[in-house]
Amino acid sequence: MTKPVIEVEALAKSFGDNEVLKDITEKVEPGQVIVVIGPSGGGKSTFLRCLNLLETPTSGKVAFEGQDLTTLDTKSVNALREKMGMVFQGFNLFPNMTVLENIKLAPMKVKKTDDAAATKRAHELLTRVGLDDHADAFPTSLSGGQAQRVAIARALAMDPKVMLFDEPTSALDPEMVGEVLNVMQELAKEGMTMVVVTHEMGFAKSVGDRIWFMADGYIQENNTPDNFFAHPETDRAKDFLSKILM
Repeated sequence: MTKPVIEVEALAKSFGDNEVLKDITEKVEPGQVIVVIGPSGGGKSTFLRCLNLLETPTSGKVAFEGQDLTTLDTKSVNALREKMGMVFQGFNLFPNMTVLENIKLAPMKVKKTDDAAATKRAHELLTRVGLDDHADAFPTSLSGGQAQRVAIARALAMDPKVMLFDEPTSALDPEMVGEVLNVMQELAKEGMTMVVVTHEMGFAKSVGDRIWFMADGYIQENNTPDNFFAHPETDRAKDFLSKILM
């Protein structure tokens, strides 16, 4: 049997007296696309950030490929973080660097990839997200959808085992959402393990292997998309779906 890529056990996170995550135990298998949905303020983004220790859990365990990240020193956590690509709501591109330079930076700096190899790989990734003709452009000249596709290419440049997406389309104009979701859909088809926090229900239905419905600090349902959308089990999920699927 294959081992889970990510295992979360009794995960909790508080900010002062505010308990944002409460006793979450779940796992992500290789090649799975987990889509985390739920009302705003339910802890989804905090949960995602705990998976690579951008937020330190208050208690509990987060294991990546069998190693509990919460027990490791900063250097070891950083080494494992290289295997987890992360794409944020805001694109976080360096405005003073070209698109190509943004993608080359981490492989050259962290992995010590030489310039020629990093350049070749960056062009391959830009072709993959449909933006190689923008290689020499600066981020300020890009649309939101283009900037987010560059951000995905930049994350892929480190050859991650897992991709984490934190509401990657929520800052985009509606007509740009599709171009980003299409890239994510292709990644899923290629077998990339993904954990995606999103409000895009069409993507959740068509691409997700499992839906984790999160509200009030808990994962309240873990189900297949078909079952979750057709037969939600909890009142909280029924209420949520009634509001968004009107």
